[in-house]
Amino acid sequence: MANTYTSLHYHVVFSTKHREPWLRKDIEERVWAYLGGIARENEMKAVGIGGIENHVHLLLGLPAALAVSKAIQLIKGGSSIWIKETFAGLSGFGWQDGYAAFTVSKSLAPEVIAYVRSQREHHRVKTFEEEYRALLVKHDITFDEQYVFDREFAG
Repeated sequence: MANTYTSLHYHVVFSTKHREPWLRKDIEERVWAYLGGIARENEMKAVGIGGIENHVHLLLGLPAALAVSKAIQLIKGGSSIWIKETFAGLSGFGWQDGYAAFTVSKSLAPEVIAYVRSQREHHRVKTFEEEYRALLVKHDITFDEQYVFDREFAG
């Protein structure tokens, strides 16, 4: 075969520092658009972006040469600076260290997109902490509870 072809999609989840409610409803669309812009500038495809005040979900298509960790570093780093500089009262904003990333088959992308975009409805019945643990369990990821969330702000 003369060429290489990939279809690499990841459902990525990360929270604000200490899961504080920085991502107000009045700014979220601008934040989601900015995250998508960072993705595009770095040859990623933001297929779906959503979240609520304390966390974000992204369905990202990544090129084969871009590691997931580098992709998240680019998105979190660039957006953190922009959020602090753009929105009044958010100079203390930050993303939590770490993230979760799950591979997604192209055939399941519509289901994941719907999930990502329905975060407000979803979180009427489940906290972010419950959702995050459930995703780790669903994807058979072994984790130590003491390291899932920062202990000083757990709750």
